[in-house]
Formats: sequence, structure tokens, C-alpha cells
Amino acid sequence: MTSTVSATQRVKPIIGPAWLVLSLVCACQFMVILDASIVNVALPSIRRDLGFTPTGLAWVVNGYLLTFAGFMLLGGRAADLFGQRRMLTAGLFLFSASSLAGGLATEPEVLVAARLAQGIGAAMLAPATLAVINTSFDEGHARARAFGAWSAAGGVGGLAGAVAGGAITTGLSWRWIFLINVPIGAVLIAVAMVSLARTGTGGRKSLDLTGAVTGTAGLAALIYGVMQSADHGWTSAMVVGPAIAGLLLLVVFTVVEARFATQPMVPLRLFRIRGVAVGNGMLLLFGAIAIAMWYFTSLFLQNVLGYSAFQTGLGQTPAAVTFMVIARRAAALLPRTGVRPLVLAGSACFLAGFGWLAQAHPDSGYATSVLGPTLLIAVGIGLTFPTLMVVATADVPEGDAGTIGGLANTASQVGGSIGLAVFATAASARAATAAGESSPAAALAAGYDLIFLMAAGLGLAIAVLSVLLSRRYNLRRFW
Repeated sequence: MTSTVSATQRVKPIIGPAWLVLSLVCACQFMVILDASIVNVALPSIRRDLGFTPTGLAWVVNGYLLTFAGFMLLGGRAADLFGQRRMLTAGLFLFSASSLAGGLATEPEVLVAARLAQGIGAAMLAPATLAVINTSFDEGHARARAFGAWSAAGGVGGLAGAVAGGAITTGLSWRWIFLINVPIGAVLIAVAMVSLARTGTGGRKSLDLTGAVTGTAGLAALIYGVMQSADHGWTSAMVVGPAIAGLLLLVVFTVVEARFATQPMVPLRLFRIRGVAVGNGMLLLFGAIAIAMWYFTSLFLQNVLGYSAFQTGLGQTPAAVTFMVIARRAAALLPRTGVRPLVLAGSACFLAGFGWLAQAHPDSGYATSVLGPTLLIAVGIGLTFPTLMVVATADVPEGDAGTIGGLANTASQVGGSIGLAVFATAASARAATAAGESSPAAALAAGYDLIFLMAAGLGLAIAVLSVLLSRRYNLRRFW
């Protein structure tokens, strides 16, 4: 692949061994994904101890997701302007400090504020980790393996969140799901300081404040509106108002970036790179597929088959392990096969797995109706996720590595948020229709089955989008 930067610009921002740098970014990714899910099992204990209302309790989860997705573009651009080490360590510090505040919280408002701050810290961390990979590992086998390890670390974080949350809450206290981040964060800050070099633009550092405000506020408002749809319905002012405001702010953001910003937060020239445009489009769809797999399969196991939260975590463990193994394997295959074969193979797994899963009902057995299809879907996720990340971040100038990392993460998170809202609405409508004809469990199953069929369709859409990639992305000489 022809690099987009000159040889004089190509200075690796690392001073430590590559294995230590890779371990650092994988640990950061693990922690970010872990804290998106680990609180779920602890919510009843948190509500009892702090006196949350049911509506307020949801913001222990939603507050983190809202700021995480809303601030990632800003976090990515800041990594390019002020340096990857500086933003990664600042993100770790904010994440750890807010975890400490959350663990010590005695009032609901304090815990929600801590979760909002945690999400901002995660939004600083996630794009910085991708930027470190993109600028520290050579294009080809080394970078593909790094993306595979980074993807697998996220899988470990998701699995640990489902299983460890219950164990920590039962054995210690819900407070320790936050407090445990403090010593881990301190160690990672120390590793970052000794393994990463100082980087930055090298000249006058100027953040596009207008773009930062409109882009961040637009994303946050849009995601907030979408989050309200499950409780208030799509036509509610609680949904329509924030969603329209968010879309208008994003239109203003686009105009500002295209016409007025001298140093735009997201340079629109990046979308002239076909891999960036198509890769982020596929990541948007992938985010919804991941939600259908992990979130709604969990609900199916609990609400239809009657599993406990701990049993559900164990039930999803085989798929999580499969994903981690396949993600690493896909990284090794990618330089040999190119992009499209892996994306098409992953899409075939989505079609087969979700199609199979959509046949499940209350009398289904776990081994025949859940384990098999979720293993297939996990193979598809393992094949596509690191591949799409490589596509979405390839051919990008090193000075934009953080920005493109923020963009790729944002696409996946926004896709997941919108997918969650659309799927939940469709499932509720389908379950309500089936309620008069079947048992409550069967009605719920009908709703989840519709979600799984919709996810299969998104898998097909990813396959179609892969055709838009230029031929060079699908040949070995791409590497």
C-alpha cells in the first residue's frame, strides 16, 4: 500500500517495545468496553443503596454511553493535535478519577455525574488507542495482528463485564466495579509514560472550537433522543426534539467543516478515501449487528428461557471465546486474502446464524437453538470487525490517525445506539401483536426473532457495501 505521508513524517510514536505498546492499548480497550456492561448486573444493588428512581437508574448505563459516543470525534482530533501519549494518559486519569468518585458516591446525582465523566474519559482513550496502532505498527501483517488483538481485547471486556459484574457485586460490593479501575488506571498511566513518545502537530495547536461544539453537541443530542425512544415512543417530543436538534447541529457542523474551519475537527477530505467512507458505513451497520448479538441474545436467554444473569453470562461465554479466537485468526488471514473475502464470509455467517437464531422459541434447547447460531454469529463478528477497522483507518495521513480512530469508533457506537432503539421498538410492536395469540414468553420470543431477522438483513447490507471497495482492497498487494 502506498503511504500517504512522506518518509520524513513517518516517525513511530513509541519508545518502548512493541509488545508493551500493544498490551497497553489492548488493556485500555478492555477497560473501556468492560465499563459499558459491568454495571448491568449491579443495578438492583445500586438502586437499593443510593435510592435511585427507575428512570434515574437507567442513566447509570446511558450516561456513560451518551458521553462515550458523543465526545469520541473530539477525543480523536485532540489526540492528533496534542499528542497520543498526552490524550491517552489524560483519558486514563479522568477515567480512573471518575471511577473513584463513582465508587465512593453516596448520592444518585454523584454517581450519574461520575458515569458521564467516565464516558468522556473513554472517548479520549478509545480513538487514542487506534491512533497508536495506526502509527506504531507497519501496514500489513503487524498492523493487522495489532487490530486483531485490540478487537479480541474488546471481546474479553464484554465477556468479563457480563460475568464479573455479578461476581464482584455478590462477593464484595457494587462499589468495587468502579474502584477496581483506580489501581489498573495508575499502572496503565505509568506504562504509557515509559512506552509512548511525545507526539503532536509540531506547530501551533488550534482546536476547531465551532466544529467541536456543534459536532459533539449534535452527536450527543441525536443519541440522547434515540435513547428516549424505548420509553417514550418515536413520535414523543422527548425523542423528536433532541433528534431534530442533533441533526440540525450536525448539518451546521458539516457546513463549518467544509467552508469555514481552517483546521477542521474532521477534515472532510478524509471521506474522499474510499476505504474511510465505505468502511465507516459498514461499521455503522456492524454496530447494530453487535447489539443484536450480545444485548438481545442476553435478553432472550433471560426473558424467554428463564436464565439468571450469571447463567446468561456463562451461556454467552462460548460465543465470546470464539469471537476472540477468530478475530486473532482474521488478522493473520487478512494480508493473504484481502478484505472482501473475509467480509463476505462474515456476512454469510450473519445470515446463517441470525436466520437459525430467529427460529428459537420458549421450548428451544440451548445447545440446538442458541449455542450453534451464536457461535456462527461470533465467527462472523470475529472475521468482520478487525477487517472493517483496518479498512476504515487505512490510507490515512498519520496526522489524522486520532481523528479517523474517533470516527471509526463513533460510527460503531452510533450504529449500536440507533440499532438498539430501532430493534427495541420493532420487538415491542411484534410482541404486542403476538400477545393475544400466545403465552407471554412466546410473544417476547416473536419480538426477538424479528430482531434477529433484521440483523441478518444488515449482514447482507454489509456484503453489498463491500462491493464498493476498490479492487486493490481485495488483493494481496493491498498489503
